[in-house]
Amino acid sequence: MNKIGNKIAIFCCLVCFFMVLRSTTALADPGWQTKQRISPNLRPESPQTCALYPPLTRQERVTTDLRQEDFSPDRFRQGLGNNFGQDASAPIENMVVASPTNYGDRFFFDIYGQPAYHAPIVVLHETVATVNQTLNFFQAPQRDEANQASYHALIGLDGEIIYIVPPDKRAFGAGNSLFVSQGVNQTINQETGELTSQLDNQLVEESVKTNPDYPPSVNNFAYHISLETPRDGLNNARTHSGYTNDQYRSLAWLVVKTGVPEYRITTHQGVDRSGERIDPRSFDKAYFLAWYQVFPKTQEIFIGCLDPQTPSP
Repeated sequence: MNKIGNKIAIFCCLVCFFMVLRSTTALADPGWQTKQRISPNLRPESPQTCALYPPLTRQERVTTDLRQEDFSPDRFRQGLGNNFGQDASAPIENMVVASPTNYGDRFFFDIYGQPAYHAPIVVLHETVATVNQTLNFFQAPQRDEANQASYHALIGLDGEIIYIVPPDKRAFGAGNSLFVSQGVNQTINQETGELTSQLDNQLVEESVKTNPDYPPSVNNFAYHISLETPRDGLNNARTHSGYTNDQYRSLAWLVVKTGVPEYRITTHQGVDRSGERIDPRSFDKAYFLAWYQVFPKTQEIFIGCLDPQTPSP
């Protein structure tokens, strides 16, 4: 019996070793092979100015101009236009812009005239459809406000990042939603001038009402990223086989470029108030955070818009 037990123990150790080796190998993978899909010579572009107040009538809200806007790559990520295809550590990036009916302006005030500013959050989703089906829906004009939807970015099973709505615009990713955050205490070192932030135990509910006919949501300060659902998840089951290594790597690579701290990264299920959203299903948070620690933090993606009341220099 001891010999049998020893053999079982050795076998289990070997299984664990190969599982760790596989995970380490995935994280050490040198990067993606890039493809140039966007012209590198387009102009740089800054975030736009916020709209002041949400329109209060449906007639004002529904756009009649259905032409797709001509955004430069830099509108989606600073430096994308000049450096596209030159960074061997970057995933493949592409742009497929949504119909203007499926996104809108970010607002400086809510419908009650109260300031609508909140620090940005990142909300993670899944498509429950193929990439092509999702993009086709977002590019189709939606006259009915109940059907209007979009993400800022979508990540395919192969790790390709597709930008859909610029980060200074409001994607319609999470209706009837609320982000519950911890309060933050900030202190300034009197000798060095260094600002430090520390979470406290006070909970803060964050949402903005931008439409009088619908509940408040996080859309005014959220950056929505969706993962393409694997084939076995194109249904209403509560779980599926999970996302690919390339998706986790691209997701982490993208999120770190927003400058959003880990404690303000959440999921559609996490902000949903209807009790109906459970995405992204089968999401491995620990594996995502392992990738999140790999890449340097930047703010190449500016979530938000410029104060309309501040005069231009």
